[in-house]
Amino acid sequence: MKNFLKTLFDFLGVEQSLSSHHEKFISAFGGFLSIITIIVISQHFLGQNHHWLLVPSMGASAVLLFAVPHGPLSQPWPLIAGNTISAAIGVTCGLLISDMPIAIASAVGLSILTMYYLKCIHPPGGATALSAVMATETIHSLGYQFVITPVLLNALSIFMIAMLFNAFFHWRRYPAFLNQKKRLQPQQPNDFFDHYDFINALKEIDSFVDINEYDLKRIFALAHANSEQKRLHKSDIKLGRYYCNGKPGKDWSIRQIIDESLEKDLIIFKQITGGNKNTNECLTKEQFVLWAKYEITEESGQWKKKTDSD
Repeated sequence: MKNFLKTLFDFLGVEQSLSSHHEKFISAFGGFLSIITIIVISQHFLGQNHHWLLVPSMGASAVLLFAVPHGPLSQPWPLIAGNTISAAIGVTCGLLISDMPIAIASAVGLSILTMYYLKCIHPPGGATALSAVMATETIHSLGYQFVITPVLLNALSIFMIAMLFNAFFHWRRYPAFLNQKKRLQPQQPNDFFDHYDFINALKEIDSFVDINEYDLKRIFALAHANSEQKRLHKSDIKLGRYYCNGKPGKDWSIRQIIDESLEKDLIIFKQITGGNKNTNECLTKEQFVLWAKYEITEESGQWKKKTDSD
């Protein structure tokens, strides 16, 4: 049952968020403040009957700016250009295409294409384009003024609120550029990659990845530091226990200590998974700890990393 649920969660993409309750409530309050401001601005320029058309897209922008303030999709250029360019495309489609379904589909599709080429992908931009088409009467009265007021004004307002609000929390400073300047980098032996490595990797993936290279390097550095702190020592290698090399995919391997020679500091292990499965080999403890990443245990037919609490 546990295996089925894990597979189901992985398939559905259930987020394994490790952020604190404190962080979650900060994000929620920031979103609340921004949307109250957006509603006031939209009501003023669109009136009571049409102001709701822009609230959904700005609500989506608020999620990005306050829940993931350092993500590439949340930065000022995607926020401002993504919304205003999509609004202009939506206005154009609304004015030129009489068939509503075709106008809506064209506005969203063209917005995606344009945001890609102008490097300003911002998912709420699609909703902004859609809103511009659906607000037919308002569009005819405002024309392209709709792009400036309220769309651009809304985008600038939510940008300023995000910048000021997140400034109170040093780990959330927005935009990401400000956070990179203030961030303390963890100790690491060498940079894992440079800017061109990151760009070439994205080309290989050939799909948009919502993480910037600074955060990715920091994640690698923190993971490396955490790994070094928990590195196994010779005294941790015990008879009968299982150890893993911690490598991904087909290189993942498990070994069990089946015998040892205390005088020569030698151990004999059995290869449980990985290359040369079910074979026995001999190494010194010093050689073995260079291979082993952590101790591992088997629970209900599943391998699990052993923790201090186990």
